[in-house]
Amino acid sequence: MVTDRENVRYLPGIKFPDNLTAHPDLGDCLEGIRDVLVVVPSHGLRATLTKALDYLGADSRVCWATKGFELHSGKLPHQVAAEVLGEDRPVAVLSGPTFAKEVAEGLPTAMTIAANNEEFGRDLATAISGDNFRAYTSDDMIGVEVGGAVKNVLAIGAGMSDGLGFGANSRIALIARGLVEMTRLGVALGARQETFMGLAGMGDLVLTCTDNLSRNRRMGLALASGKSIAEAQEEIQQVVEGVMAAEAVIEVAEKLGIEMPICHQVYRIIHDGASPREAVGALMGRDLKSEH
Repeated sequence: MVTDRENVRYLPGIKFPDNLTAHPDLGDCLEGIRDVLVVVPSHGLRATLTKALDYLGADSRVCWATKGFELHSGKLPHQVAAEVLGEDRPVAVLSGPTFAKEVAEGLPTAMTIAANNEEFGRDLATAISGDNFRAYTSDDMIGVEVGGAVKNVLAIGAGMSDGLGFGANSRIALIARGLVEMTRLGVALGARQETFMGLAGMGDLVLTCTDNLSRNRRMGLALASGKSIAEAQEEIQQVVEGVMAAEAVIEVAEKLGIEMPICHQVYRIIHDGASPREAVGALMGRDLKSEH
């Protein structure tokens, strides 16, 4: 990336802007920098923040675009950050329906920034917004982070549904009821319900469930075709967050006593070897109840 000024593997053909440089050394990258954006998979967040801590100034502000619960601890990214960076540092999360390829191509995109510090959230929104990119601000870090974590699990389910040929009716039922599950978990963790009707909730969920740029959706399509997790991962060639997120989401839900039947069936397929058709049968055979 330093020599090519391009991410040939993941974003081929898209040159870096003139003001973007790549540094293989973390210390060089962070020297004299106040605002830091961390973009790593959830399983790498704690280690990355720990390494970065040595180079952060007292006034450094940190944001991340990481989506997912930390596996086994069940902590959301802002909780991991508080443990590593301390409780008082201004932090924020960037999330929403944003495929990297479309952002890099300059296609119109909107997303959400949730921060624990209003000034930091406003500064970030101003810094990254432009002609084709718009940031909305929020103070509901829990809701924004839960939306980003749960939607990946549901997108695997949507991919499996489409891969099995179940049609548009099944897809929208999965999305709508998946949104209920996402909201149920988020509210139990302290989020605001309205956050899940926004870009970081419903917006990201619909995008990830319906477009084949989504790695999680492609994982579901591959599983429906009979491929193993390993085979699908090899084919996709990028981290599929929903695979680990399924385990983490179910651990958190069970600890809180929250019912998440769709996420539970995706977990069973990924981790217990249940067949997608068997999972659909389990969902359709549940007791009838009021929608709300």
